[in-house]
Amino acid sequence: MKLIKNGYLLLDNELKKAEMLFDETGIKQIAEHIDDTEAEVIDAAGHAVLPGLIDAHVHLREPGYTHKETIQSGTKAAAHGGFTTIMAMPNVIPYPDNVDTMTAYLAKIKQDALVHVLPYACITKGEASKEVVDMKGLSAMGIHAFSDDGVGVATAEMMKQAMQACKEVDGMIVAHTEDMRYRRPKACMHEGIRNQELHLLGIPSACEYAQMKRDLDLAKAIGCRYHVCHMSAKESVAYLKEYKALGVDCSGEVTTHHLLLNEMDVEGPNHKMNPPLRSEEDRQALIQGLLDGTIDFIANDHAPHAEAEKQKGMEEAPFGIVALETAFPLLYTKFVKEEKRFTLGQLVYWMSEAVAKRFRLKRKGKLAVGYDADFILVDLESYHKVDKDKFYSKGKNTPFDGVEAAGWVIQTFCNGTCVYEHKKEEFA
Repeated sequence: MKLIKNGYLLLDNELKKAEMLFDETGIKQIAEHIDDTEAEVIDAAGHAVLPGLIDAHVHLREPGYTHKETIQSGTKAAAHGGFTTIMAMPNVIPYPDNVDTMTAYLAKIKQDALVHVLPYACITKGEASKEVVDMKGLSAMGIHAFSDDGVGVATAEMMKQAMQACKEVDGMIVAHTEDMRYRRPKACMHEGIRNQELHLLGIPSACEYAQMKRDLDLAKAIGCRYHVCHMSAKESVAYLKEYKALGVDCSGEVTTHHLLLNEMDVEGPNHKMNPPLRSEEDRQALIQGLLDGTIDFIANDHAPHAEAEKQKGMEEAPFGIVALETAFPLLYTKFVKEEKRFTLGQLVYWMSEAVAKRFRLKRKGKLAVGYDADFILVDLESYHKVDKDKFYSKGKNTPFDGVEAAGWVIQTFCNGTCVYEHKKEEFA
């Protein structure tokens, strides 16, 4: 048994001086004082104790692209950033689009992962929009969320079939909405002001929201649970709000980078992501969407790439940035500590409990007796610079290198075991 002492626990959205008794099976007691002379004491003096963060959108790249990331390096990065549960997107090789491949994938995760990893299965075989996967078979083995992330499901008819199959197993479609009819070859950033300044082809917002509208109409007609990935456009926020009001079982996420940056911040390939950074008006709509409950939670779309790939320039470099190790400090510093637009409780809720609720993850997302002992110790006061060379991820592709932030994770516990502990040289 272990006992957290001298820390401030996030309870009922407030930091409170309390102690917490736990072991590998879960949290046993939370009180102002716990008298257990046999428990191993963990001194949390000067630190906040928060529930382990949950990320519903992570690319681990293994199998198939281990030069970018592995299950081991990606979950080390997750632990470093305070994430105790991550959901892995299925655009790996081979695709986890059948029971046999998923069985092997789960075995590899069990062998190598430092934190909880919940993999998505594909919506269509090979993410090719030709044939719906065996959702019954995959659901029977505990896979309840399906995504073709990286591409949109190409036709309404294919998405209709997928939603019908998904509804039968009470699963959820998690959609990357992208209508390729709106995207010209070599388009690499938002179609707005900055792309004209840089003489680059732009991607219009309709590339995202047109297919999202199609999907929401289908979800309304079929009654399938539906979630939209990495929302970036004000029109997407408006559609989600409209269909929620109609009673559609739908939800949405926004990434850290879409909350922090806009198109005018784009300088090079480390600002290239899909969907792209859009206008300041879009960014403000995303923030407001979180605040008013339209957008359900924050995700990251952690997308590591090899450095040589990101050096190819805006038109040729792959889309995506890494995020797991910097998301919480950057968001906490900007929106809680400096602008005071979010409370600490709101931010942690959007990065933990809200995700757990939407994906029906039992015993996760908050500090409470009976919940898993997944939690983090965080220094909310000290400022340190982001240093990509000290990332645990193989990917160093971040636009935030050198940015000063507070809110760094000191220790991460997963199932009651410390899986990350801060080393002094990390802030040297």
